[in-house]
Amino acid sequence: MKKIIVLIIISVFSFAAEPSFHDEFEAEFKKTKEDFDPLSGYNRAMTHFNDGFFTYVVKPTAKGYKYVVPEVARTGISNFFTNLLFPVRFVNNLFQLKFERAGKELGRFLINTIWGFGGFMDQATHTLGMEIYREDFGQTLGYWGVGEGFHIVLPFLGPSNLRDVFGLAGDLSLSPTSQVAHNTIPYKTTDQFNWKEDLAVNSFFLLNGFSKNPEFYDMVKKDAIDLYPYLKNAYTQKRNQEIKE
Repeated sequence: MKKIIVLIIISVFSFAAEPSFHDEFEAEFKKTKEDFDPLSGYNRAMTHFNDGFFTYVVKPTAKGYKYVVPEVARTGISNFFTNLLFPVRFVNNLFQLKFERAGKELGRFLINTIWGFGGFMDQATHTLGMEIYREDFGQTLGYWGVGEGFHIVLPFLGPSNLRDVFGLAGDLSLSPTSQVAHNTIPYKTTDQFNWKEDLAVNSFFLLNGFSKNPEFYDMVKKDAIDLYPYLKNAYTQKRNQEIKE
């Protein structure tokens, strides 16, 4: 479970960091009669809790980090982790029969690893104009017809659904970030999962990404009349669109 929580953080923050996310909030009150939300009471309470966490913990920390760490360093760190997560994108493109995209992801990885000094420079994008194809196991399940299930708001982490929570287990088995901290602890045996170290590594990655625009969360919620359905509907629409692409 601790391993799954680590990857949930990556999923949620990467969702919040995408610039196109704000454009999807216009459909705040688009709800169907079939909307099934058995955890609505819990979800509303957790949304309120997470709102305070983002406002009073994440945002100030990200602003301080941005002030201390130069932009060129933060960009390099972001590029490095994006390159490191290549296996998740590559395998899930294959699982969705998107073989051309999988091949391009392999090409991106080789170019950035060799030419981009281990991935710290994104030469594939900035020099060759190669697109990145983000796929995860939750999208793969959706591609093959698995329904999203009911909505779940995770503590500290934000909106998700039953399908995406299960999908995290598949992504975790492919994610090198779950091994980065482990490999730096020589006295640990190979069958031990160092969840504290892994959580620290992934939290650093996410903080670095959020520091690109610490005001983004305020921009997201400023027009919300009711924050819970606002975030819930935006997340659902975003995931549905990603599955279609």
